[in-house]
Amino acid sequence: MAIPPFPIIWQKDAPKDTYEKARVGRVFNARRPNRYPRAVVEATHPAHVQEAVQLANKLGCRVSVRSGGHSWAAWSVRDDAILIDLGNMKHLEVDKEKKIVAASPSTTGMMLNEKLVPEGLLFCGGHCPDVGIGGFLLQGGMGWNCKNWGWACEQIAGIDVVTAAGESLYCSETENSELFWCARGAGPGFPAIVTRFYLKVRPRPEVMLKSIFIYPISEYKIVMDWIIKISPTSDDGNEIVAVGLTPPGIDQPCIMANTVTFQSTHEAALAALEPINSTRPPGALVEIISEPTSIKEQYADQAAANPSNHRYCAENAYLANGSDATAVLEKAFTTLPHQKSFALWFSMAPGSRRVLPDMALSMQSDHYFALYTIWEKSEDDERCRNWVHDIMKDVAPSSVGAYLGDSDFQQRKTKFWKDENAERLMKLRKKWDPKGVVSGYLDAGDASGVNGLNNQEWAGNSLL
Repeated sequence: MAIPPFPIIWQKDAPKDTYEKARVGRVFNARRPNRYPRAVVEATHPAHVQEAVQLANKLGCRVSVRSGGHSWAAWSVRDDAILIDLGNMKHLEVDKEKKIVAASPSTTGMMLNEKLVPEGLLFCGGHCPDVGIGGFLLQGGMGWNCKNWGWACEQIAGIDVVTAAGESLYCSETENSELFWCARGAGPGFPAIVTRFYLKVRPRPEVMLKSIFIYPISEYKIVMDWIIKISPTSDDGNEIVAVGLTPPGIDQPCIMANTVTFQSTHEAALAALEPINSTRPPGALVEIISEPTSIKEQYADQAAANPSNHRYCAENAYLANGSDATAVLEKAFTTLPHQKSFALWFSMAPGSRRVLPDMALSMQSDHYFALYTIWEKSEDDERCRNWVHDIMKDVAPSSVGAYLGDSDFQQRKTKFWKDENAERLMKLRKKWDPKGVVSGYLDAGDASGVNGLNNQEWAGNSLL
């Protein structure tokens, strides 16, 4: 098949509406950045990615990459870069015998599982249905039942990439292994561009049940203490989360304990949920006990909680294993600035105590905390962002680091890797992209460049 013509849109030549749609039309966060690429390449073929990188080398500018457009800080939109948008590059192929799926980076977790579930398979992609696998996997991939099944990036068998020099390579544990190491946890600092992932998939659980208990926020301490205590020894098919939110139809601040179990039989699912159901605190406003659910329903719930065409400010922290998570997170859970915002505690133990494979991803703890501050009007920007800043300032002393996926390097300084992993990663960035052709970490002033992030210098849990 012939390669289609090179689909480039130049800022200086294109109609304003055409350029603006290409620049930010696929950015999920309605808080659009005031950054302007010199051109946008709407790639449909890996050769377009290669040509874009070669053009950037010729012009002496950078390239940036957009897979799903879901990064809260719009990392793909960089001043004077050539933005390579992978939204139109679509490839999805399942090898059922080998249990491998080949997918282009803009493929979402929902797209993957719409293809896999009828085949009796599952991939633990992002919880939000419209998150592309490109950024998700490069950041590590906190997917379905991560605390028990592991990080999604651990299921990468191989990748096709275009290097900063414009060369096409395949990378795996045995081929171009340095880039393969980086691809599992480097995040937006990956010094090449992935054009295809080869992913190991797992058998689809035959049964999914859910138990949900919603309490008035006045019961915060009792509920959080209970769910934190019971989670580490819970069944290894159980994904457990606590959420501070204002549920639709209840219209008051609440705390929700939500467990989804993935099992082979209905009996096993009931048994997995029984310790949670039988020890729940009294006083719930809503009780949903061991009811059937599905990946499709879970995606729908996530889509409702993370609406499009809204303004977002997200932040996160891993809390130290010995911290009093209930006390540290109380203000975040009980003072949300908007009824669509929510705070989340995600159970990571016991997986957080295991030794990880040799890969860039290296930061984890028993307690993952994230803020998803959501609002609609620009006049609320300052109030909502200041609230996030104040919350994270209070949380920072109990934090050991953060997850790349819910971070904004322009706003907060913290650790994202163990120091030795960070040191190796930044050295490999310089080796594979010595001229800084591939835009890396978007920090304050977009100044990180070839050097990347100084993880050791940023260890003080300080705020900008």
